[in-house]
Amino acid sequence: MKRFALIGAAGYIAPKHLQAIADVGGELLAAYDPSDSVGHLDSYFPQASFFTEFERFDRYLNKLSDLGKGVDYISICSPNYLHDSHIRYALRTGAHCICEKPLALRPWNIKGLTKASEKHGNQIFTILQLRLHKNVIALKKPVEDKLKENSNYVFDVDLTYITSRGNWYYASWKGDEEKSGGIATNIGVHFFDMLQWIFGEIENHQVYVRAHDRASGTIYFKNAKVRWFLSINAETLPEADKHSDARVHRSLSFDSWSFDFTDGFSELHNDSYEHILAGNGFSEEDAEPAIRMVHQIREAKLSPITEDAHELAFLPLSTHPFYS
Repeated sequence: MKRFALIGAAGYIAPKHLQAIADVGGELLAAYDPSDSVGHLDSYFPQASFFTEFERFDRYLNKLSDLGKGVDYISICSPNYLHDSHIRYALRTGAHCICEKPLALRPWNIKGLTKASEKHGNQIFTILQLRLHKNVIALKKPVEDKLKENSNYVFDVDLTYITSRGNWYYASWKGDEEKSGGIATNIGVHFFDMLQWIFGEIENHQVYVRAHDRASGTIYFKNAKVRWFLSINAETLPEADKHSDARVHRSLSFDSWSFDFTDGFSELHNDSYEHILAGNGFSEEDAEPAIRMVHQIREAKLSPITEDAHELAFLPLSTHPFYS
């Protein structure tokens, strides 16, 4: 049985990690979060020690290590801007780490994490869950088959991801671009990883919209032109989805293929943990291209909207709920 600790136990994504730890037969020994809103621990590991002060959490892990009962993995579910520091901490404690996306906000930090991993002799794993989604895996093969027939073929692609968020989003760290990386990083990095995994290296890109609640642009790969639109504003949902309970829309269409992969996400963290424990997890090097991509999107000068833009990029912008 593998022993785990978890940083960011009160976070939005923490229950997914707790469920995955339980489902792979792991044991959670300790959890940390400055907030004590962690009642969901009762559903998974009620006996786990919990700390709201990092110093006490650190002391407890050191005590376990001295007793020969140190943790094997530290799962990291903290805010994006803290991932880099918490990964380095996990490595120093002698544990492997499993970190939520993104591993870092800036691509050059990945090399530093690799050096830290080599120095301490422990591995860094991340959750690149769309690479495990059955529909995405099924999609990759016909793309590869087409390119075997014609290596110069260029797919015409539309990617749409809208996940409705309320005003709480802007009051949290997620609404602070310096802490979250902005819309493209916070909700889009999985999709940009998927795109580069399927279509290869990016050659060029344009960003048309980058606002508090949405972002949109076009990415040019060697074998694909991808028009993308990301949003947390429910008003940008297709009419058919505005009245659904999920209020989420994920779709990818190109050439003769089109599918909605709104479903199929519930087990992906479990699948990720199973792959990691089986020695097939995704490393910081796997994550680096998408982190580089979203950083470029965040820093890019906005381009005038052209016919290459996603159709939703033409929607009128909304005012920030806190600032006019």
